[in-house]
Amino acid sequence: MKISEFKDILSGKVVCGAHLLDHDIELAFASDLMSDVLTITEDNVLLITGLANIQAIRTAEMSNIHCVILVRNKNASCEMVRLAEESDIVIIETPYTLFRTSGLLFNAGLSPIY
Repeated sequence: MKISEFKDILSGKVVCGAHLLDHDIELAFASDLMSDVLTITEDNVLLITGLANIQAIRTAEMSNIHCVILVRNKNASCEMVRLAEESDIVIIETPYTLFRTSGLLFNAGLSPIY
């Protein structure tokens, strides 16, 4: 599934990385615990989180995650956007909860890691 599809499904706003919207994502992981995210070894993973701080982007970078969806109307800070742009990471903001976001993407065909 292409990242551009996530934006539409989630009524989301692309904050940065618009040039990467054609990137394919196969798996999703939803967590606010970045220590759990660091255990991911798969490729083409999407991170769904309510943690809107620089640690979410640093963790995504270390875990080779190319798209982060911020839920519950959380907004990316300027620092987050700057690091995401440097690391070729897309950030999408959505008004939906973590649960609803996960369900919508699962119903659209995105697979969970576990």
